[in-house]
Amino acid sequence: MWLDASNAVRIYRLIYSAAVGVFLLSPAYVFAQTPFYQGKTITVIQATSAGGSSDMMTRSVLPFLKKHIPGEPTIVSEYMPGGGGTKAANHVYKNVRPDGLTIGRIGGALVANAVLGEKGVLYDLDKLIYLGSAHSTYHWAFLTRREAGLKSIEDLRSASGVRIGAQSVGHSIYFVGRMFAYLIGIKEPNFVVGYSGTELDAALSRGEIDGRINNADTLLTRSTDLLKKGALDLHVIMEVPKDLKHHHFSRLPEIEEFAKSEKERKLLRMVRAFRQFGSPFILPPGTPKEQVKILQVAMVKVFNDPEFPREYKKFTGDEASPLMPEDMENALKELPRDPETIALFKQLNAAGPLPAR
Repeated sequence: MWLDASNAVRIYRLIYSAAVGVFLLSPAYVFAQTPFYQGKTITVIQATSAGGSSDMMTRSVLPFLKKHIPGEPTIVSEYMPGGGGTKAANHVYKNVRPDGLTIGRIGGALVANAVLGEKGVLYDLDKLIYLGSAHSTYHWAFLTRREAGLKSIEDLRSASGVRIGAQSVGHSIYFVGRMFAYLIGIKEPNFVVGYSGTELDAALSRGEIDGRINNADTLLTRSTDLLKKGALDLHVIMEVPKDLKHHHFSRLPEIEEFAKSEKERKLLRMVRAFRQFGSPFILPPGTPKEQVKILQVAMVKVFNDPEFPREYKKFTGDEASPLMPEDMENALKELPRDPETIALFKQLNAAGPLPAR
């Protein structure tokens, strides 16, 4: 029996509708519509102990991350301190299953330890996957006590044996102090170590040291009275990133103005990159692209969430200054890693006389 055209179209539509209905009810289709992370748990491995300032930074991020991941998974922290972050970074790189369910949150030494070839580093910076960092800006300021009589750069250069305080050889404040002295041209500075951060302030007031490096924001918070009384002379600042002026100390010369060679400028680019990475969130190599995309997009949404800066400051006391995943990857590509720059960094980070220029 032959069908006319209208009957044929009607029968075709019935068959097509039935087939679509069967597909929509199939487990495969239902599964495809369920967010990957729904009902799952994400573990964040922190390279720190619970309760510290680094943990507070991570805690400020996690509720927002849960909010912005489709499916709103449960997120828990696991603490793995050791080796300045190397233990946790190695674990994420070598041992973690790359399924998008484990994220690393490593401290600022992640990049420096790898580039400088520190003992125990087993991860490859270029194979890790980056999700971003909640803080990426910083300002180091070099200051002296007024009674030391070092009111200008010329005074610093003409003096000899200026006593510069720090915590210990290898500490970031020690290194930055040495780098500033090297680039400014201070003759035979004497580095006095063994203090905590607050003890350095007291040592400066007592005249045990002549100068120190300090975070500009910390200086405004902790040394307000000394600044008001004119008891401190501020000389030079370092901007991370370059050209990010500090609202209170914008008049200070930037340390790069004192660099005389490309080698010294590369050193400064390296140091800025180390600091700009902040405390990055990472994934192990081989994590599926779909999960990487979900987590990177979610982290960008976290950092752009209008409520995030307030919560971050409540937890940490600092202003959030996020570095997005793409910017982190670009910074890594531009990071100097040549032997000459690394050698200069290590000389400045060690004990003994400053290297010759």
